[in-house]
Parts: sequence; structure tokens; C-alpha cells
Amino acid sequence: MQAKDIMTSPPITVAPTTDVQEVARCLLDHAISAVPVVDDAGNLAGIVSEGDLMRRPESGTDRQPSWWLTIFATPEAQSVDYLKAHGRRARDVMTRDVVTVTHDAALDDVAATMEEHRIKRVPVMREGKVVGIVSRANLLHGLIAWRRAPVPMAGDEDVRTSILAAFEDAGVRAELINVVVSDGVADLWGVTGSVEEVRAAGAAAENSAGVRVVNNHLNVFPLLVRNSMGAV
Repeated sequence: MQAKDIMTSPPITVAPTTDVQEVARCLLDHAISAVPVVDDAGNLAGIVSEGDLMRRPESGTDRQPSWWLTIFATPEAQSVDYLKAHGRRARDVMTRDVVTVTHDAALDDVAATMEEHRIKRVPVMREGKVVGIVSRANLLHGLIAWRRAPVPMAGDEDVRTSILAAFEDAGVRAELINVVVSDGVADLWGVTGSVEEVRAAGAAAENSAGVRVVNNHLNVFPLLVRNSMGAV
């Protein structure tokens, strides 16, 4: 799946000249955390987030800088800080360096971008224009809508081999585990070192090609045995 498959489109936007109170009302009315700022030509000029409106004199939350910070601050920095707190238009408070993704970006790349920049939503671009927004909620929608691609029918022996390979990727120690597969039904028997390993084994089996059902009968070594084996 790609960004275009899950994005909210058309996106809600505001103009650079939109009053900050209208911007705040837009965020609240639509239950969103940020809104792109788009100029008359449809170009992305910036984005205003909830964080950009947190420190305002209207709500009594504006921050008074320490006197020693004021001494060392450049006039340009002071002007930027003043506009952020007192500017009346979206263009005054918006973040200009906007993180974006393309409409054909893979969802894995979109999620990685949002994680890297610690943002809750990201504008989606196509040919230089904003065509949508992907939020964390949209990613969850994609997760719900995702369907595993059909795989060719595999023999039970091949399915068992696939499960054992998945155990290795999941960090599951398979030495004391027996995997029995019959008509796509996988039964896991044996013992592991921890509850997490039991769960990881079940998940690895469920995600293996050709598996229809997993019956997880695994148990955890008793504490005394784990201590003697150094498994804790």
C-alpha cells in the first residue's frame, strides 16, 4: 500500500492570511493536530500545529524569556519568537520547513518519516501540490484494511520448514520445540525460556506461509531450571 491509498483527501488547509483564532478553530472543529498552509497558487507554504499555538498571550500561556537569554539572542531570533507568540496570521506562526511524503511513498517509509521527525501527520505531495494528509489514524486504517496476499498451497513439510526459519528470525530457541503440521494446522509443543518467547513463537508460526491455524502448547521452563541453565 502507498500513501495515496490511505490519505485523507482533499486535505483541510488554511491560507497564509488566515487569522490564528480561525486556525485554532479549524484544528478543533476537524479534530486534527496540524493543518497545511497553502497559498493562492496551491503551493505548500508551511504547516501550523497545535504546538505552534500553545504559547499565546490570549490564553495567558506566552513564555517570558530569561533576561540572560535576551542578551545573547540575535534580533532575528527575537523577531521570530515574537511573531510566534503575537503574530495574527497563519504565516506568522507556521513552521516553514515542512516534512512531506510523495503520493506513491510506501507506508513503511511514511511511518518511518513520522517516527524520525516525531510528527503526528504529514502532507502528501504530487507534482508540487498538496493532495492529501496521512495521520497516525490513517496508518491504523491501512493496518485494518490490509489483506495478506494469497500464497500457493504448500505441503506440510514446507510449512514446517517455514515455521522453523521464522523461529530463528524471532529469536526463538527451537532446540526443545517440536512443530507438527497437518493440513496447514500447526501444533507447537515443548518448552522455552520465557513467556515472551512463547508468544513470539506463536506469532512467527501465524505469519508463516501456508499456516491456517496455530495451536500453541508451549510452556516455560520452571524458574529453578531456568536459573540452573542461565536462561534468565
